[in-house]
Amino acid sequence: MSKIEGWSNMMKITFLGSGSAFCLENFNSNVLLENEGKKLLIDCGGDIRWSLNEKKLKLTDIDAVYISHSHADHSNGLEGLAFSTYFSKTANGDPKPKLFGQKELLNDLWSKTLCGGLASIQTIDATLDTYFEVNGVENNGSFDFAGINFKIVQTVHVVADKTFVKSFGLIFTTPNNNKKVFYTSDTQFCPAQIKDFIKKSDIVFHDCETSKYPSNVHAHYEDLKALPEDTKKKMWLYHYNDGELPDAKKDGFKGFVDKGQEFEEKFL
Repeated sequence: MSKIEGWSNMMKITFLGSGSAFCLENFNSNVLLENEGKKLLIDCGGDIRWSLNEKKLKLTDIDAVYISHSHADHSNGLEGLAFSTYFSKTANGDPKPKLFGQKELLNDLWSKTLCGGLASIQTIDATLDTYFEVNGVENNGSFDFAGINFKIVQTVHVVADKTFVKSFGLIFTTPNNNKKVFYTSDTQFCPAQIKDFIKKSDIVFHDCETSKYPSNVHAHYEDLKALPEDTKKKMWLYHYNDGELPDAKKDGFKGFVDKGQEFEEKFL
C-alpha cells in the first residue's frame, strides 16, 4: 500500500492474534502498534513468540509493552520477553524495553504472576525494574510513546468478591489523520459504562465472545448485535472463539478482525 504524500512514518496496527484465551486457530488477541520506527506491544500473551514469528519478528524487536490486565492470554508472554531482552540487550547496556500499565496492576503483576520465574537470575535478586523501564499509570491517566498519547480506560471484566479486577483498555488519536481509536481490551457488555468513549471514537476495536454458552465476563456477540446501527458501523470485533462466525458485516459491524490483519493509518 502506498503512503499518503507527506506522511513520512505512517502508524500501523497489526492484530498478531484475534482469538480468545483458549483458541487454537487465531492466537491470543495481542496487538502491535508501530509508529516513528518504534514498536509497542499491546498485551503479551503466552503464544506471543509464535504470533510475532508469523510476522517475521522476534521478542527482542519490541520497544515497549502495555499490559491491560493480568490474565495469561494478555501477560504470560512477559517472562519470555524479559529474559530474551535481558540476556541479549539489557545486560550489555542497551536500553530496557518500556513497560506501561496501571500502577497497582503492574505491582500485582510482579508479585502474583511474574516473580516466580523472574525474581532470580545468576547473582541477582531481580525486580520488574531489572528487565523493564517501568511506567506505572494512575487511574484515568495516560502515557506517551512514539509520538502518541494513550489514555487508559477502566473496563468491567471480572468482579471478584465485589471488587473489580483491574482491566484497562486504551483510547488514542492517530498522529496523521487524527482519528480517535478505542481499544476495549477485555470487557463485559457494559455499553453505559463505556458509551462516552465509544461515542467520541471513530474506530472501536471491541472484545467479542462468540461461544454457545456466554461466560458473562466478555461482551457476547448477541448483545453487541443489539447496539444502535451508528455504533456498530464503526466497530471491529476481536477476541472471539474458534469455530464458525456470524456474518458481522451483514449485522452492521465493520467485521471480525482476522489473525494477522493490519490497519494502516491511511485506511482507518
